Amino acid sequence: MAVQLTMNRRRFLSAVGIGAAPLVVPGVVLGDEGGRPPNDRITVGFIGVGNMGMGNLRGFLWSRDCQIVAVCDVDQSRCDKARDTVNKHYAKERASGTYRGCAACSDFREIIARDDIDAVVISTADHWHVLAALAAVRSGKDVYVEKPLSVTIEEGRVLSDAARRYGRVLQMGSQQRSDQRFRFACELVRNGRIGEVKHVKVGLSKGRAMGVAPAMPVPKGFDYDMWLGPAPWAPYTQARCHYNFRFISDYSGGQMLNWGSHHLDIAQWGLGTDRSGPAEVKGRGEYPKDGLFDNPVTYEVDYRYASGITLNCSTSNRTGTRFEGTDGWVYVNRGKIDAGPKSLLRSVILPGEIHLYRSRSHRANFLECVRTRAETVTPVEVGHRSATMGHLGNIAMLLERPLRWSPEAETFVDDPEANRLISRAMRGPWRLS
Repeated sequence: MAVQLTMNRRRFLSAVGIGAAPLVVPGVVLGDEGGRPPNDRITVGFIGVGNMGMGNLRGFLWSRDCQIVAVCDVDQSRCDKARDTVNKHYAKERASGTYRGCAACSDFREIIARDDIDAVVISTADHWHVLAALAAVRSGKDVYVEKPLSVTIEEGRVLSDAARRYGRVLQMGSQQRSDQRFRFACELVRNGRIGEVKHVKVGLSKGRAMGVAPAMPVPKGFDYDMWLGPAPWAPYTQARCHYNFRFISDYSGGQMLNWGSHHLDIAQWGLGTDRSGPAEVKGRGEYPKDGLFDNPVTYEVDYRYASGITLNCSTSNRTGTRFEGTDGWVYVNRGKIDAGPKSLLRSVILPGEIHLYRSRSHRANFLECVRTRAETVTPVEVGHRSATMGHLGNIAMLLERPLRWSPEAETFVDDPEANRLISRAMRGPWRLS
């Protein structure tokens, strides 16, 4: 069910400046008795196959509804491992025991240019999420993109608008929305089981500090310039890349975005503000005094909504999300839900009450929505608003003063200095437009 691109591959590659190498397509599109016929599988390309990328790849491999046909990573060793994992998996399903159908590349634009790919899964470093997703939706592909959605508020708004304009399905990888504990906790809140909500506490992990990291030769097989992409040029050092990127502001927003995209997202879901946001924010953070990492290590951010509800996000809070109301409280984290009074945990959400989106599997929900064109459990606008919560906190900490925010206009009120931090420059030739 591959979607046609708006320009053919040769024209696309010429436009973006890479050679029009022969297109590698799967030798066999598998079918099996337990799944869909071969020509009805959703074809998927993977962009970024590091730790989270490989987790996603293995998860999608076991789906009978899709076929992984290409993988991409700027680290050749990771790319080769992912390709071999795909080939080995599908080889087991074939009588011959062989399969060589998965293509591999280091430039994500090769995957975007293919007209035999329906959807992409993006698990790159954070500063690449929006650019890769934008290219995908503009080429007619659906997108599963890891959290956080963006590294700036402007990026998220551009991607959300583009996904709507091109009619693409997007799922952000905030898997907690596909966990029944989180859904039930939010349903208790939304249906008034704890009375009138007054306050929310969100606990996130601490960041990290690191000393000065010496420059090193770029390892063989690692396209470091492509890894940097839109970020400012900086000398290569091993500590800069892979997981560590999230503690460096050029590539991510620290734990406010990393874990905030999970637990702040649940706070927004429970409050019913996940397509809006707070009206005020203030925060303070402790930053590394020197060294490679520059995102806050400890922090405390306070939000106030127009309704008067307050939210405190802090490294000193218990990890997870706690809603406090006039008649009780409910707390939820991975693997745990608690409430006071305990009878709330036996509460039944009745047919006429608010029932939130039910998804039992985040990846399966994405594939289902690719087929039905329905909205996913964590659609792009929701992902954008959840990431914005982290961006607002980071901006408030940097400026060290209270800020007023308009969630409708997505601007700071009468504050040009703060508004300049809504976006950032990109290293050429990369741009949002």
